[in-house]
Amino acid sequence: MSLSKRTQAQIERRLITSLTEACETAKSQIPGFAWLTHVVDYEAFPASLKVVWVFDTQASKDFALADGEARFMGELTAQALADAGVKVRNGSAHVYFDSEEECQRSCGGNWPKRLAQKN
Repeated sequence: MSLSKRTQAQIERRLITSLTEACETAKSQIPGFAWLTHVVDYEAFPASLKVVWVFDTQASKDFALADGEARFMGELTAQALADAGVKVRNGSAHVYFDSEEECQRSCGGNWPKRLAQKN
């Protein structure tokens, strides 16, 4: 079932609001975490939704994941999606991790290109 443009815009606003809260929480608690974003194809929503957590360096990302922060970020993501009214079966399947350093290396810092590769 295709979502109307109005419904898509409403979902997008809710996602931005709830994911911003998750981002601010993580920035205050996870060293090296910089920002997050999401990508979605509303023709395949919610299965296509991807939440990308971005670290300043690859080392920061690796350290955070080794330190068990993936679980915390997964919980923040699940809560943000619930707050936005987005129901998914397995929240962790929608969570991805990346770094500014890796984007610079592979895509010359072009985040739209990098995110398109994740689809």
